[in-house]
Amino acid sequence: MSRILLFTGKGGVGKTTTAAATALRAARAGKKTLVMSADPAHSLSDAVDTKLGPEPVELVPNLFAQEIDLYYSMRKYWGNIRQLLLTVFRWQGVHETVAEELAALPGSEEASALLWLEQAYREDDYDLIVVDSAPTGETLTLLTLPQITQWWLTRAFPFQKAAVTSFGALIRKATDIPVDKGYEELDALFNKLNVIQEVMADPSKSSVRLVVNPERMVIQEGMRAYTYLQLYGFPVDGVVVNRVLPEEAKDGVFASYYNAQSGYLQEIEDSFAPLPILHVPHLGREVFGLELLEEIGEALYADRDPAGIYYEERPYEIVSEDKAYVMNVRLPFVEDQMPEVKQFGDSLVITLGNRRRNVLLPRFLSYYTAGEVTLDAGTLSVRFTPNGT
Repeated sequence: MSRILLFTGKGGVGKTTTAAATALRAARAGKKTLVMSADPAHSLSDAVDTKLGPEPVELVPNLFAQEIDLYYSMRKYWGNIRQLLLTVFRWQGVHETVAEELAALPGSEEASALLWLEQAYREDDYDLIVVDSAPTGETLTLLTLPQITQWWLTRAFPFQKAAVTSFGALIRKATDIPVDKGYEELDALFNKLNVIQEVMADPSKSSVRLVVNPERMVIQEGMRAYTYLQLYGFPVDGVVVNRVLPEEAKDGVFASYYNAQSGYLQEIEDSFAPLPILHVPHLGREVFGLELLEEIGEALYADRDPAGIYYEERPYEIVSEDKAYVMNVRLPFVEDQMPEVKQFGDSLVITLGNRRRNVLLPRFLSYYTAGEVTLDAGTLSVRFTPNGT
């Protein structure tokens, strides 16, 4: 089956360039690769210096690319269902303008991207599918969309599927709309969303790679995205640090910027450990076209397989336990020395010697306080109890 790599990060960090360079590197290595842009602010055409459309087109041998057109996708996947929903809502007595609003399925634009991905994965025509995703906030919405849409479906149709099938003939006779068949089509689409979500949560089939720059705000957003991707169960197998100044910049006009980057690079190493950290040098010019993408791919992966699995373990997890929560954090190579653990707002700061790791906590843990800390076989466990207990 195909392998999926999804690249995400704060807007402007270079995730499109990184995704395109990864896809080209894999294609040059003989893997039939599709790179698709799921970001409404498309820039993949600019990166590959070729106008792209809503269907995949071949750029060079083994490399295909597409920019998902939301209106094209909505006609492809949602046109008949929208008419079905309008009919059902009107049949239930919903005011016409309200019915029109409700028939615009929440998340239908984002869901279209997942449906394209599901189709490419199911047809198994590619060795690798690379997704240039939207910025981190939208990516989290995208990946959690199947639960939201399933919740919406059960409320839009509060009756069981068997009831829809039983009364479908009566509704069809009154409205000329095959409601029973339409419901099955809608249900099938949501099932596809659930299937691709399961694929995206399987580290043997899919990985997320975070793209960051060595800048404070970008690192903070990357850490928060990492927290929530872990919380939702989506595997992250690496961090790409883009636009790293070369060492010769330390003595020139960029000396202060180089020094600041050096500190941020160490912070990235500490904060995202034990994830692999991959560096992309600052090329000093605008990146577009396959020649420059090949240069980036070489610097990024060298002898690595760009489609490889770089990390499979969950660096941390949160489990509920007796009205409390326990966070288990992997700290490889830490055996005897107990780290110092402190909670500062929504951050957990773990200090061991001169090394410090910051873990951004999910917002719900702001109602809890870090307490008992234990270390066993390289796993640090921190127990969070409700505030005031």
